[in-house]
Amino acid sequence: MKLDSSDSAILDRLASQETELVGRAIDWCAIGSGSRNLPGLEAQCAVFQGVLGDLPGQVEALPLADSHEVAADGELKAQRHTPALRLTVRPDAPVQVVLTGHYDTVYPAESGFTKVVTRADGALNGPGIADMKGGISVMLAALAAFEHHPARDSLGYRVLLSPDEEIGSLASAPHLAELARGGHVGLTYEPAMAGGALAAQRKGSGNFHVVVRGRAAHAGRDFDKGRNAIAAAADLATRLVAANGQREGVTLNVARIDGGGPLNMVPDRAVVRFNIRLPDREAGEWALKFVQEAVAATAAEGIEAELHGGFTRPAKPFNAAQQQLFGAVKEAGALLGQEITWASSGGVCEGNNLFAAGLPNVDTLGVRGGDIHSEAEHAWPESFVERAQLSALILAKLATGDIPAARIKAAMGQG
Repeated sequence: MKLDSSDSAILDRLASQETELVGRAIDWCAIGSGSRNLPGLEAQCAVFQGVLGDLPGQVEALPLADSHEVAADGELKAQRHTPALRLTVRPDAPVQVVLTGHYDTVYPAESGFTKVVTRADGALNGPGIADMKGGISVMLAALAAFEHHPARDSLGYRVLLSPDEEIGSLASAPHLAELARGGHVGLTYEPAMAGGALAAQRKGSGNFHVVVRGRAAHAGRDFDKGRNAIAAAADLATRLVAANGQREGVTLNVARIDGGGPLNMVPDRAVVRFNIRLPDREAGEWALKFVQEAVAATAAEGIEAELHGGFTRPAKPFNAAQQQLFGAVKEAGALLGQEITWASSGGVCEGNNLFAAGLPNVDTLGVRGGDIHSEAEHAWPESFVERAQLSALILAKLATGDIPAARIKAAMGQG
């Protein structure tokens, strides 16, 4: 693989665009788009619909079905979602690439973390600047530059921007799977790992909620008639965390217990919420059996326990296809003077969904930064052009066949 004049031309287009790429990401971060902030998500969706329209092809707003969540009182409540946005360009081209990103953040509407500032060390600190409004800016810049490459007609692509990645992609998952089945290679724009590394192997993940129901009673007059749901929930939590250390690679984190009321009342409702990370399907089967047995053991006279949730992002192993793809990305990076490294991650993202549907993918092509999901979230401004150039070159080499998309996809069957 080597750089030719056509490659250099699109890289040069990007070289002077730092101000534009950073500036628009900062503007997008000013739109609060937490996963449950529907007005903010609607505003952000409208902005991205316009930006996608600057590229060739067809832009569609895809309605998403409601997902359901267990409320603090134990009742199931519908969660409405704004549309996912899909851009389709040259769907009949011989090479097909799927690019994904999400326009929701983890910061709720009431968050005081609302704007981007520049730290003393030059990093940009703000809500979503790394995860992943900066990444979306990188993705769109790479696509716009690639449209000036003479080999562009050999490569088609579909872009999906979703509003629910930070809460598990429950509503957008069917669209991710559909796109994945029609692609050769996937590119996703989560921020890079520490030092700019790519995430290689990823664990799988599942979120679970156990509704514990007891019997309310006056804590003084009728204490013996009550059945304490909080006590039963605490007992369940203790049984659940005992899973840790029993099977390699499996971790179970009890994150929250909702419930309770006045101190003179025996509480009749509680919800235990936990997350499980797992290295493979067999570990997931073991973990689910462990959880089901722990929940069953919670049931007693006057106490009921009901399990909700499940595994929504399967594990993403570093198989033969992934190794070939990462090797090609490393080679492309070397042409740019970028040292591409990778490491395993316990985190999950849309890349897990794409892989589960049969699509080899690199899912950390976004900006370099860190401290995501906190008010210290930051990104390095120089990484915007750096990562856009990397993606543009990957697209160019896929189009010319220097990165053999069909062969990489075929390797998914090799384990």
